[in-house]
Amino acid sequence: MPDDAARDATSGGLTGRERAAGAQEGREGREAAGGVREPGERREAAREALEAGTGREGASLPEVPETGETAREALARTQEALVAALVAGGEAPRGFDRERLRIQEAGLIAKRRRTVARLRPDLVALLGDGFAGEFDAYARGRPKPPGGSHADARDFAGRLRAAGRLPEEPAAPEPGPAPRRWSIFGRRR
Repeated sequence: MPDDAARDATSGGLTGRERAAGAQEGREGREAAGGVREPGERREAAREALEAGTGREGASLPEVPETGETAREALARTQEALVAALVAGGEAPRGFDRERLRIQEAGLIAKRRRTVARLRPDLVALLGDGFAGEFDAYARGRPKPPGGSHADARDFAGRLRAAGRLPEEPAAPEPGPAPRRWSIFGRRR
């Protein structure tokens, strides 16, 4: 009896045959309403909607100019323009909402600012409330340098140093010989 109660609790009181029959009825109802399509049909319907302009608002396929450029090359060109607009202060590509891109750019700059603040808390302490404004002025129109977040923090500190807002860093002492380490097996005799 406990096994029946457990089966009823987990399956909602339905047997396997009853659940399968209900699933088949649901599938037939969706097919009758035109809701189930094969993957190829879905792809074709999505392409037709995009070409007709009935897809998502503002979404469109990149236009292929008569210069012999393929659709892939046109898409790559549009993607490059989008990345430049988001991280390097470039012009927004045609078909993209400038206000939404500006909001996204601000979000990416805020993410960089949080990372630099985590890596260099001394800069946050030095600038106080002005840290966010200073970093935003530094980062706007400037992509993250090739060295990643550490290079970004180093470049920002260098900009502050060049402006006289940060004291010169003391020269690093000459590294001494590497410390000797004991072997995990001890010395051989």
